[in-house]
Amino acid sequence: MKEIFCKLLVIGAGPGGYVCAIRAGQLGIDTVIVETGKPGGTCLNVGCIPSKALIHAAEEFAAVRRMAAGRSPIGIRVGDTAIDLAKTIGWKDGIVGRLTSGVSTLLHKANVKIVHGHAAFRDGKTVEVETETGAQIIRADTVVIATGSEPVELPALPFGGRVISSTEALSLRDLPEKLVVVGAGYIGLELGTAFAKMGSEVTVVEAMPQILPQYDADLVRPVLRKLGELGIRVLTGAKAKGPSRNGDTLLVETADGHEQQLPADRMLVTVGRKPKTAGSGLEELDLDRSGPYLRIDERCRTSMRGIYAIGDVTGEPMLAHRAMAQAEMVAEIVAGRKRAWDKRCIPAVCFTDPEIVTAGLSPGEARAQGYDIRVGQFPFSANGRAMTMYSEEGFVRVVARTDTNLVLGLQAVGAGVSELSATFAHAMEMGARLEDIAGTIHAHPTRSEAIQEAALKALGHALHI
Repeated sequence: MKEIFCKLLVIGAGPGGYVCAIRAGQLGIDTVIVETGKPGGTCLNVGCIPSKALIHAAEEFAAVRRMAAGRSPIGIRVGDTAIDLAKTIGWKDGIVGRLTSGVSTLLHKANVKIVHGHAAFRDGKTVEVETETGAQIIRADTVVIATGSEPVELPALPFGGRVISSTEALSLRDLPEKLVVVGAGYIGLELGTAFAKMGSEVTVVEAMPQILPQYDADLVRPVLRKLGELGIRVLTGAKAKGPSRNGDTLLVETADGHEQQLPADRMLVTVGRKPKTAGSGLEELDLDRSGPYLRIDERCRTSMRGIYAIGDVTGEPMLAHRAMAQAEMVAEIVAGRKRAWDKRCIPAVCFTDPEIVTAGLSPGEARAQGYDIRVGQFPFSANGRAMTMYSEEGFVRVVARTDTNLVLGLQAVGAGVSELSATFAHAMEMGARLEDIAGTIHAHPTRSEAIQEAALKALGHALHI
């Protein structure tokens, strides 16, 4: 059996794992990374990137359909429209292929050794990897666990046949005529909206009383309104009980206790994600847990010396950019640099229609933490750039302390607001006050002006509303 000795072993080549390995390689650390599939993990292969490609294609098609129906307010008309989903998926796969190839190139450039196979711990310093050519032992001074997450399967709706996860949804070659989405979190609504725009009849089933339960009602309201415009049926307070005997109908218990039958060519289950640890041998290690997740400290250290964990396997928020930030920090710690996790905020984006972006505390969260706050909100209906793009729905909101005007949070809902996430996070990280944002000259005409106007509104002297 072959053996490899290295200073750093990274298990998993998702956004966290490959960034950690690349940075470690740049710092001259002898690094090995193990991955069962293609580099990039869930995010690049079956998550963030392919879903955004599908969302963009769906929006393009929906826009053309509006033009063909004579419903374009800007006077453009076109002929008949159609979508070739197989070709769309092929285009998406091409993007994924380019990016996975790019990750491999970057790893090689950083002198990282890549081992393809499934890794299982023998002890805290040793893993056994099952490769195509046989078993391989890797011994390392330091180990980083970055195995990611996988979709949660409902006992009443096991994956298979008509019941699919987001992974299968992103590879469908034929458009389902009737799609039922179980779970109205960001994954379910992003994909459900995309399929509705491409022509599927979509029904969303959510057990909670509100869709997108992690966001406050003001941010969710424009999304709910758009779902209605798209003809998406939403059942909240409803429970999926399982498929019918022949499998072509989902049985649902509605909020009033009645049972409904929802015909479905496909049933997309998006009720959350869980850490991907099966077969990893973690049970051989004495690692503290926080529920199903690995418990870590401010340096991403686990309860065992020399073992770090980053990304989804450590719990919420399960965001690729969180994993990347943790990864870079851990690589530098292993290299002997002094680093700690000291993030004021981690921005989060929901790529629904319209998009939602948040950073820091919402008004409700700030008040719950005992802050006396002032809130400034500016609607895109008063923003010139939004008007010229015929996308006036939504707003920008800023939350600040009353006594110091220190910004506690920024939120927005609207078309393309995901691109405001960097500005939001930057303001939070730099400890901006309302005066800092209000006094910064924002280019006109841009959507970003709404951030300045929201700050001015909080200060009591908005200019354009």
